[in-house]
Amino acid sequence: MEELLKERFLKAFANTPLNLRDEVILVLDQKAKATGAVFKDTITWRVAYLEVHQDTELGDQILKEMAALDLI
Repeated sequence: MEELLKERFLKAFANTPLNLRDEVILVLDQKAKATGAVFKDTITWRVAYLEVHQDTELGDQILKEMAALDLI
């Protein structure tokens, strides 16, 4: 399933105009490891691409959130 989401993301990213890739597409609640504080993390298309491309934990979360919102 993750590979399918990744393919769908990459297709959507490739079809996104360059001037829109710096726009915020997600706002995620993140928990700081050191303090446990919760903060909002804004995700742009470019940040999402980097995280997904590097197969990070955040990248997996981004894919799931984007799929849930029907963005991919």
